[in-house]
Amino acid sequence: MSNKLNRRDFMKSTGVAGLGLGLVGGVFPAFGKNAPNEKVVVAVMGLNGRGGGLTNEIARMDGYEIAYICDVDERAVEKGIEITMKHQNQKKKPKGIKDFRKALDDKDVDAIVIAAPDHWHTPASIMALQAGKHVYVEKPCGHNPKEGEMLVDAQKKYGKIVQMGNQQRSAEESIEAINEIRKGVIGTPYFGKAWYANTRGPIGNGNSAPIPEWLDYELWQGPAPREDYQDNLIHYNWHWFKKWGTGEICNNGTHEIDICRWALGVDYPVRVSSNGGRYHYEDDWEFYDTQIANFDFEDNKTITWEGRSCNGRPVEGRGRGSAIYGTEGTMIIDRNGYELYDKDNKLVKTVTPETKNATMDTVGGDRLTALHFMNFQDAIRTGASQNSPIDEGHKSVLLCHLGNIAQEVGESLTINPKNGHIENNKEAMKMWGREYAPGWEPSV
Repeated sequence: MSNKLNRRDFMKSTGVAGLGLGLVGGVFPAFGKNAPNEKVVVAVMGLNGRGGGLTNEIARMDGYEIAYICDVDERAVEKGIEITMKHQNQKKKPKGIKDFRKALDDKDVDAIVIAAPDHWHTPASIMALQAGKHVYVEKPCGHNPKEGEMLVDAQKKYGKIVQMGNQQRSAEESIEAINEIRKGVIGTPYFGKAWYANTRGPIGNGNSAPIPEWLDYELWQGPAPREDYQDNLIHYNWHWFKKWGTGEICNNGTHEIDICRWALGVDYPVRVSSNGGRYHYEDDWEFYDTQIANFDFEDNKTITWEGRSCNGRPVEGRGRGSAIYGTEGTMIIDRNGYELYDKDNKLVKTVTPETKNATMDTVGGDRLTALHFMNFQDAIRTGASQNSPIDEGHKSVLLCHLGNIAQEVGESLTINPKNGHIENNKEAMKMWGREYAPGWEPSV
């Protein structure tokens, strides 16, 4: 059976063709006149975990060519090349390199796909924009609020496409749900509840250890201040260390908080608070395994996020999702469709995709990823509207950062609703940006 995935077959198999998705941004605008022979040539940065899933989806899609596989782990480079070449769409073997900056020097590369750790997202994106490349960057788009602002400014300055990896924005069922909310199906939406519940184990207490021979740890750290290597850090546990990661609210909460913000039609909050802590284990995990963050907006609208990293009991029968409450009903939205309830809590409509999407794994390669990359491709080739332009992605990620900052300072934050900045709190503003390793400071 062929692994090739072309646009026509994808749309037919997923039932996309007749949905009229142009109501919100347009997922599948027409190709340009020379499109059948055109390729968006990409370099993929970061192949462990999510990066492998992205590579697999890109490699089997029409209109893309993977020219470079970039990773500081030489084992991951080989794995990425193997993933790429198993698909018929890929005619050339990609070059495997350690330093992604070499790919930026190649004039034939159109875009970079960034799935490296969070501390690399904004610096690598800005470097790519300065080199004239389009950018697909995984969430969160920045390690801190200042980086998100810098990336938005860089996109405006250099004029290239920047798409964040909040792929549910390209789900036809989610687009339909938001359109229904806009039409008033639940009355006036005023409260969004986002959640993520998983059962993660402890990460232990790491020990200093020799750097593995397969890893360029100096380049892995890149913009971050230098720390000695320890044995419980790479490849996934960096998420829970503040120098490199951003905690569960940015790691997974970004997705559902983004859906709530989209559904309520809100931008920046006026007040943010957060409660919780590291309750389950005594280990090196520096963020919170339990967190309840609240975001109040003008016009009497609120979003709350419930994050439970170590207790996976579901909410609404789902490990992750968003509930949108309105004056006339409720909408439950997740990556596999939505449920509509009337004012009396009666289920009146259920919409699901023909093929289930990934929800709780750490790779997440699925049709939503493919849809999101199709939209990215169309934005590059035809100027089509993006489903997730970076200025919108930044607003959702900023909420997550503000939740972490409120948790750290232990008090409610007053926010300027015009730009999302923290007001009258010097301690909180110390966390607006970060320190960088000398010579690695990003600039627009």
